[in-house]
Amino acid sequence: MENWLDLNSKVYIVTGGSSGIGEAIIKELLDCGAKVVDADLNEPKHTNDNLLFVKTDVTNEDDVNHTVDATIKKWGKINGLVNNAGINLPRLLVDEKKPKSKFEMTAQDFTKMFAVNVKSVVLMSQAVGRYLVKQKNGVIVNMSSEAGLEGSQGQSIYSATKGAINGFTRSWAKELGKFNVRVVGVAPGIMEATGLRTIDYETALAYTRNISVDQLRAGYSSTTTTPMGRSGHLYEVADLVAYLLSNRSSYITGVTINVAGGKSRG
Repeated sequence: MENWLDLNSKVYIVTGGSSGIGEAIIKELLDCGAKVVDADLNEPKHTNDNLLFVKTDVTNEDDVNHTVDATIKKWGKINGLVNNAGINLPRLLVDEKKPKSKFEMTAQDFTKMFAVNVKSVVLMSQAVGRYLVKQKNGVIVNMSSEAGLEGSQGQSIYSATKGAINGFTRSWAKELGKFNVRVVGVAPGIMEATGLRTIDYETALAYTRNISVDQLRAGYSSTTTTPMGRSGHLYEVADLVAYLLSNRSSYITGVTINVAGGKSRG
């Protein structure tokens, strides 16, 4: 059963694969025998004969096209794409305590987050999608977030970008299904800490919620809204992504699957 997913020699591109969830996804795919392209601005911490790093600004169309070309040149095919790259800058719509503070959203914040979280998904999916449609087979996995399904205080721009991703997932699944190309979404909830959970991020999010950083951190492991009583492990997201990329999930498309331990607002 160790080869149950049958990913041997399959080729996948993972954006933002050098850290966090993306790094866990790449590790899982490599463990399953796949060949993986890490499209990131930062080099991965580990090397592997089946891992190709291509420095990529996912918001730049030329970079995106170069990454796809490099993948084809290296391995001659693409079986799927994981749109994982993302950025989160906690901001308030209106900072009543201190108008126009650094924690009140600006047009620049909006532009930056939509470029990384939304524009990149369009560019990568179109470039890879052209190839998948031509071969009439493939999978696109869009990394969403629980925040994109429910909203999130202090993270409205981020939530909006993930809501847009959910719309892409549903719509592209309808467009590409006739070409045997599936499009699915994955929406993690509160996950274990990674290098992306910086003190700057936590300070900003705590400010937008009018709590301390210590109170914010205590909430990560709260059982109040998470029935399973803990944060999620990165490998638990990676396991789902590997399954969705495989033919074992061949009739799953157009949906975004929540990986959040049963977490809800009610």
